[in-house]
Amino acid sequence: MFSGSLVALVTPMAGGTIDEKAFQAVVDWQISEGTNGLVPCGTTGESATMTDAEHARAADICIEVAAGRVPVIVGAGSSSTAVCIHHAKHAEKSGADAVMVVVPPYNKPSQEGLFRHFKAIHDAIGLPILMYNVPGRTVTDLSVDTVARLARLERIIGIKDATGDLERPIKTRLVTEPDFCQLSGEDATAIPFNAAGGVGCISVSANVVPRLCADMQRAWANGDLATAQNLQERLLALHSAMFCEASPGPAKYGLSLLGRCGTELRLPLCEISERAQMQVRDAMAGLGLLVDRAAE
Repeated sequence: MFSGSLVALVTPMAGGTIDEKAFQAVVDWQISEGTNGLVPCGTTGESATMTDAEHARAADICIEVAAGRVPVIVGAGSSSTAVCIHHAKHAEKSGADAVMVVVPPYNKPSQEGLFRHFKAIHDAIGLPILMYNVPGRTVTDLSVDTVARLARLERIIGIKDATGDLERPIKTRLVTEPDFCQLSGEDATAIPFNAAGGVGCISVSANVVPRLCADMQRAWANGDLATAQNLQERLLALHSAMFCEASPGPAKYGLSLLGRCGTELRLPLCEISERAQMQVRDAMAGLGLLVDRAAE
């Protein structure tokens, strides 16, 4: 249902609130650069520190600006199943194409608890659901067996896999239907993930280099493996830079260098260090992204 290069959108902020004008412009720019799908209100969008009203507004802005040009998959994650359902119902009412639900962080549910969590959200809404497994942040790992159980539910249509384990998409493919959508959540292994059964990536780096990420995924889909691999290698330094400190700090700094939004983050996140700034600048310069800005 979803494939190619999807972006885990940052949420531009200014003066302690959402910078709506910048957010609208970023969404429109992403689409014009070839991004295949938008994912607002995820962990990269700082959803954990948004109020309910801000979460709803960010989702609404993205849906309104996208205007059906590309799919919008709204993040609806929380440590609370009830909060997830609340966010998911708003996304459905606002016209989202799907919701993405991360494994609940901190409270370490069992596999049975995870099954019941995702099933409860499934039963509460009529939208497709992407699960999001990122044990490096949530501690709990959504097992392949639990994924297989959940994939039998009508509207659970895929998973964003940020385990970094390239055996995982193969194992998942063996226990799910052929149309079960597997998207990488790790930029650095996006092409190997596709080779193991994936159909695209929900990318942090695409915040800064939407065109190159889209071109890479398009090359893979068209069977141009040499181009896809070349782009994967060219982008590796940027992928590393995007996580040199807590995300989305590096991505927002990169966007600020492009004049797209400010660097403001919400505590407990703060601006990245000078050393991290240098790493981001060097990676972007290596891709030729700062030449025009320097000329200005």
